[in-house]
Amino acid sequence: MNKVIICLCFYALASPLLYAQAQDTLSTTQLKEVVVSDTKFELNSQKSGKIIEVLTAQDLAKKQGQSVANVLSQLAGVEINGNQSFAGKNLGYYIRGGRNQQTAIYIDGIPATDASGINLVYDLRLISIDQIEKIEVMKGASSTLYGTGAATGVISITLKKSSPKTMAGNVYSNIGTQNTAQTARIAGQEFSQGVSVNGTIHKVNYLTSVNSTETRGMSEAAANPAEADLFSRINVMQKLGLKASDRFRFDLFGNYDRIKNTFDNSFDGTLTNADDLNNASFSEQYRLGLESKYTNTFGEFVLNAGLSSINRTIWQTDTFSSTVEKYQYAGRTASFDLFSKHKISSQLFVVSGVQYQFLDMAQKDLYTDVHHEDSKFILLDPYATVVYNSDFGLNINAGTRINTHSAYGNQVVYNLNPSYVFAQLPLKILASQSTAFITPSLYQLYGPYGNLQLTPEKNSTTELGFEARVFAKKLSIKGVGFYREECNVIDFYTDAVTFESYYKNWLGVFHAKGIEGSLRYALSNNWNFGTNYTYTQVQEQLNRLIPKHKVNMDLSYQFKKGSVGFTYQYVDPRTDAYYDSNISESAIVKLPAYQVFNSTIAWDVLPKRVQIFGYITNLFNANFQEVVGYNTKGRNYKLGCSISF
Repeated sequence: MNKVIICLCFYALASPLLYAQAQDTLSTTQLKEVVVSDTKFELNSQKSGKIIEVLTAQDLAKKQGQSVANVLSQLAGVEINGNQSFAGKNLGYYIRGGRNQQTAIYIDGIPATDASGINLVYDLRLISIDQIEKIEVMKGASSTLYGTGAATGVISITLKKSSPKTMAGNVYSNIGTQNTAQTARIAGQEFSQGVSVNGTIHKVNYLTSVNSTETRGMSEAAANPAEADLFSRINVMQKLGLKASDRFRFDLFGNYDRIKNTFDNSFDGTLTNADDLNNASFSEQYRLGLESKYTNTFGEFVLNAGLSSINRTIWQTDTFSSTVEKYQYAGRTASFDLFSKHKISSQLFVVSGVQYQFLDMAQKDLYTDVHHEDSKFILLDPYATVVYNSDFGLNINAGTRINTHSAYGNQVVYNLNPSYVFAQLPLKILASQSTAFITPSLYQLYGPYGNLQLTPEKNSTTELGFEARVFAKKLSIKGVGFYREECNVIDFYTDAVTFESYYKNWLGVFHAKGIEGSLRYALSNNWNFGTNYTYTQVQEQLNRLIPKHKVNMDLSYQFKKGSVGFTYQYVDPRTDAYYDSNISESAIVKLPAYQVFNSTIAWDVLPKRVQIFGYITNLFNANFQEVVGYNTKGRNYKLGCSISF
C-alpha cells in the first residue's frame, strides 16, 4: 500500500507537466447561474448585486481528501486559520479581516450556532465535507436577511439531497499520512470512510449517511519534547422528505456529530510543557430540522425550523499544579424562520419574514457554575427586502430588519444594493451600503470573564465592484473593494494593575478595507485556469493572524477518464501574540509568509461507478506556522477510492 501511495503521488506531481490539468479547482464557472444567498430564493446571478462564491457538488467532488476549512480558505477574501494545522486545532474565521463572531453560518437554511462558545460561532470541524452538496459564501454586512453575526460574511451550507432513483448510494475510503515539515513517514495515519444510501419512492425521499475520520501521529504544538495528538470524528445524517404535491413539500433531518481529540497547552514562549496527553476534548452535537416550502400563484412561502444541543467536556492540565481540571459546557438553540416571496410584477418582488432564535448555555468547572436558566436570550426579528429587476439592466436589492433582543431592545439594520448590467457589454457593476448587528455571546455575558455591561457591536460596510465575462464567456473577471467601520468592538481585556480579566467594549471607531479580485479562464475544453488575490488592511488593534496579501492559483486538465490538478497558495506575514511567562505579559510576534503547492489526480476506473484519487499537500515541504508555537502539515500523501451504486 505504501508503494502505491508513493507512486500515485509522484504521478500527481508530474502530471501537471505532462498533461497540464485543471480539475482540482474551485471553479466558480459560467455554469453556476443561480444563487440563493442574497434573496433566500433562487435568482439568476446576473441579477444579483453581490459577487457570491458558489461551490457546487462538482466543485466539491474535485476536492476529495480536503476539509471544509481547506476548501473555504482558497476563496478570495476568506482566511480560515488552522486549516493547515493538526485536525483538532481550533479554527479562526477571518472573512475580510473580520473575526469569528462576525461570520454567520447556516446549514440547510437554519443558523448553526454553538450557544456555549465564546463567539457563538459554529465549529466547522464538526461537519464532514462528504455530506455537503453545495456551499455559498456571501461577503459583506448581511444582517438584513441573516440577523446577528452576519457582519463580514455568511457561509451557507446545503447538505446532500436524495437521488431521484429508488435507491442509490456511495461508499468511500481513504488513507493518508500525517507529517510535519520535520517528519517523512509514509505509513497511513489518517483514515476516513463513509457510506450513504438514498433514493425516492413515489412521493417520499430518504437519505442515510455515516462518516468517520481518525487521525493520529502529529503533535498539535511544536513542543519539545512532543507527543502525537489524536483526532476522531463521527457524522450521522438522516433525511426524510415528502413532496405532497407540486406546490407543497417538506424535509425533516437529524444530525449527530461527535469529535474526540487530544490537544496541547497554550504556547507560553518556552516551547516546553506545551504537550500533554492529559489534555483532551469531547464534543457531541445533535441537530434536528425542518425545511418546508409552499408555492401558489402569489408567491412562495418557506418555514425553516431547527433545534440543536451541544455538550463539550475538556480535561486540561494546570501548568503550575500539574493537576487535571475538568471543564463542562452545554449550549442549546431553537430557531424558526418563516418568510415568503411575493411577486408583485414580473420585475418586482418582496421577501418578508420573521426569525426567532432562543439560546442558552451552561458551564461548570472548579471555579464556575453557570446554569441554563440564568444564561439565555431571545431574538425575534421581522425583516423585509424589495428586489427590482428591470428589463434595461438596473437591479436593486433594498431591505431592513429590526433586531429585537431580549436584553438589548431594538436594533435596526439595513441594506441598499444596486447593480447594473450593460446590454452591449459583458459587464455588471455593483455597489452596496449595509449595516450589521453583533450581539455579545452568552459566554461573554455570563461566563467566568463575563461582563453584563457589554453592548452590541455595530458594523457598516460599503462595497463597489464589477463582474465581466468575455471571449464567449470563457474568461470571467471579478473585482470588489470594501470599506468597513466597526464600533463597540468586543475584546478580551486584562487590567495591567489589578490583573483582572474580562470582556469589554473598545471605545472609538475601527476601520478595515480591502480589495478582492478573481479570474477564471477556460483555456480549452480540457484546460482550466483560475486565480484570486485578496488585499486586506485592518487597524492594528484588530489585526491578529490576518494576512495583508493572499494569492490562490489553480491549473487543471481533464482527460478522458480522469483529471489532474495543481494548486498554489501564498499567505503574507501575519501578526500574532502569546502570553510570555518570562515577562508576565503578552508578546507580539510576526509570523513569516509561506507558500504551499498541492497536486491531485482522479481516475474513473468505471465511469460514474468507481473512482480512485491521489492527493499531495505541501509538495515542497514548506515549514511555517499558522499560529505561533503550533505545528502545521508538511508534505503529506493521501489515496482514496469511491464506489457509487
